Parts: sequence; C-alpha cells; structure tokens
Amino acid sequence: MKKVLHCSILAFTLLLFACNQAEEKVPETAGNMTSEATPAMKNMVADDATPSNEFKISLAQWSLHRAYREGDLNPYKFAEQAKGMGFKGIEYVNQLYKNDIKEGEGHGTSIMKLFAQLDRAAKDAGVTEVLIMIDGEGSLGDTNEAARKKAVANHKFYIDAAATSGIPTIRVNASGEGSKQAVRTAAIKSLSELGAYARTRDVNVVVENHGGYSSDPAWLTSVMSSIQMSNVGILPDFGNFCRKHDPRGWEYECLDEVPLDSIYAAVGMWMPFAHAVSAKSKGFDANGNEVKIDYERMMDTVLAHGYTGFVGVEFEGDDITEKEGIMATKALLERQMSKK
Repeated sequence: MKKVLHCSILAFTLLLFACNQAEEKVPETAGNMTSEATPAMKNMVADDATPSNEFKISLAQWSLHRAYREGDLNPYKFAEQAKGMGFKGIEYVNQLYKNDIKEGEGHGTSIMKLFAQLDRAAKDAGVTEVLIMIDGEGSLGDTNEAARKKAVANHKFYIDAAATSGIPTIRVNASGEGSKQAVRTAAIKSLSELGAYARTRDVNVVVENHGGYSSDPAWLTSVMSSIQMSNVGILPDFGNFCRKHDPRGWEYECLDEVPLDSIYAAVGMWMPFAHAVSAKSKGFDANGNEVKIDYERMMDTVLAHGYTGFVGVEFEGDDITEKEGIMATKALLERQMSKK
C-alpha cells in the first residue's frame, strides 16, 4: 500500500509542479534511489497507513526562545524544564547555543561537546531526544557549488553529534536563492549526500517547510519524491506556509502564502515522508482552540497515515506567556489523543 501511495503522490505532485513551473523541466529522478529502512526510521508512518491516536508529544525548544534570549531560563536545563511541563520528548534548536558553537577550526568539536552535555542532561531527566533543528549552517539549496558543499560539510557535524547521542533525526532547511528548478537541483544533491552519510550513522535527515520554496507543497514533495531515500524526509509544520516573505523580515506580513484551507492537504501530501511533526501555534480562543489552525482536522490528517511518532509543540505567540502557549498547545494535542 505504501508504494501505491507514494506513486499516487508523485504523480499528483509532478502534475502540480509542471502546471506551476511550465517553463522549467523537472527531472524524473535524482539522488540515491533506495527505500531500505534504517533502525532510526521505524515506527513513524505505518506501512498499512492505519489511523491511530497513539502518538507521543515532545517540546520544541524554540517555544522558549524568548525566555532563553532574555536570560530568564538556562537552555542547558531544557530537558529538565520540558520534563517539568509533562513532556516525554525534546527537540533542540542549535541557534539557541550560538555562543557555544565555534566558527572555523574547532567547529565540529564544539558541536560534539555541546550535544554531549545536552545528552547527559536529557538522560538525567529521563526524556527522549527527538531531533536537532539546525539553522545558520549554510543553505543546502545554494546554487553556488562551493557554498553548497560547505553547508553539507557543516551539517555532517550534527549528524555525528546526533549519532553519538542517539538522537534519531536532524532537521535541516532546503533554502537557496535562484529559480525553483535551480534550488531544487541543489537541494536534491545536498540532501542525497547528507542522506547517504547519515544512513551510515542510523540518522534521519528531514526538511521542514520553513519559508520560501520549502513552503510550497508541490515543490517540497517533488524534492522528496526525486530523492527516494528512506532516511531523508519531511518535518511537516502546521504553520509555516509563507512562500515569499517581506524582504524586511519574517515579522512582516507574508507576501505569498498557501491558502489556509489548502494546508491540510499539504500536510497530508507530506506525511508519507514524515519522521517527525511540528504542531505550530500562535494564539487560542476562549475554548482553547488555535485561532487559525483547525487542530482536529490537522491531527486527523496526520494520524490518517498511521503516524505514531512524536508531535512537537512549537508555540510562537505573543499575547500570552510562552509557558501558557506551550501548555495550551499540549492540551489541544492531548484532546486529540483522547479521541476514541
């Protein structure tokens, strides 16, 4: 069934991509064409796609980024903080440890040292390390070959750190400047190289829909369908669907966003490639529902694919405290978990 589902998705995706990008030729295949599973990949999406509500809830560290940056919390105690809020899993964000990651010589060593320390804290707290979110290490869709290779090399340090600490997945960005086709080609090459290296360490590499082309449902699906490596996949985020940001910054209004009613189909398109899921939230109504995203509909979409992995709470709102937003999002997921 899984192979049939992939074929259907590929056909639909290439049709959408061809319609949107008629001037650009999309290659049928690229990368290492293999579907052999690794230990780290198991128990994410069921082969028979049986709906289930037996997922787990983790906390994305970005949910507390303001508290860390303002000095109210210690990022090295993230595992303890998450455990205190009732989470069983944690998702690290490398940019919250900028001062500890050296540039140039010693870059890789500093990354290994950082995650060894975080790993000890996680084991002491008794929480599962779900993934590492990586930003600021170069663009994997960079059309400049030297820059692309440098980005790949930088990300390999995180694969090594993840493997050493037993963290199954790293989250990367498929960003780049240029045409959709040029960035797609570069991203496929980078992800294929990282996937081949990560396979030797039993680590998954996932791309988040994180702005730009990666937030285009057909584009990202086309990238994954072309790579077809079982340990290279997607981290579907419920809220990152801005395809073109205001050049002044992400805090300004999005210039081109996937229509709200289409985001559920987009996540459904990505779920066969999912190794983790990000439950984005920004605000809540009087009944505790997210003001923009229909969580019941979204989680029904996720679980329809038999997903049993972690769903990570990622709160980004401004109207309530970070802890309040985290707990409200967790409650929404628990409501879905309790459905019969």
